[in-house]
Amino acid sequence: MTAGDGLPIDPRTGEPLPPRAQPGYYPGFSTLEQQAFWDESTRQVVLARVERIPPIRFFAGDLPLAAALFDRILPQDDRDEQHRIPIVHYVDERLYEDVSDGYRYAGAPSPADCYRLGFQGVEAIAVHLHGTSFVALGPAEQDEIILSLRGDNPAAGDEIWQRFPAVHFFELLVTDAVDAYYAHPYAWDEIGFGGPSYPRGYMRLENGLPEPWEVNERRYEWEAPRESRSDTYTPLAGLISERARPREGGTH
Repeated sequence: MTAGDGLPIDPRTGEPLPPRAQPGYYPGFSTLEQQAFWDESTRQVVLARVERIPPIRFFAGDLPLAAALFDRILPQDDRDEQHRIPIVHYVDERLYEDVSDGYRYAGAPSPADCYRLGFQGVEAIAVHLHGTSFVALGPAEQDEIILSLRGDNPAAGDEIWQRFPAVHFFELLVTDAVDAYYAHPYAWDEIGFGGPSYPRGYMRLENGLPEPWEVNERRYEWEAPRESRSDTYTPLAGLISERARPREGGTH
């Protein structure tokens, strides 16, 4: 992978758009600038997400693989190094502290065990297809493996995926990545979210109007990175195996 391969492309020039401190369509907006309007408890919770990154504990022996997977599930090449959101650290914290979503597929292992088994399965696929670790592969090969999880048609690791479908591991990766990313103030800046509504509240709840402290949307054109599959979509209908389909009583 060469420099710029993971960056979105400017369709006018065909050149990569440089990483930004604040990607998205709301330049200059900062949720943290509104912290004086939050109560102290809210302020401490939000600031901790920026100032106190959790240490790696659960993924201690698998950090390169965990980081590589989350980098492909939710790439952040468009962010500069100082403003990348530490997804893997927050997922690690959830698993280490055994924080549950409150449900799981019937018969499925715990989330922690799903990760342990899923990592083994991903490595088995990478070795089977390419003779090397997932971490050593390029983005195109990594994406193909992740897409095989999404379609529940992994090329190897059958003994693992018999315990829980590969697509369920894909769902877990995506859910955890999105939860960690959009809980962070830098992601709020990206989407123009004004932050906690308590105690000030929101006034303009209709017609998509910004609050007085927010900014108007300013769109710019971009295309997916050259090595990315993010601009392609394949419906799941017909891809998911029967064993991965929800059954009566399949969740609780």
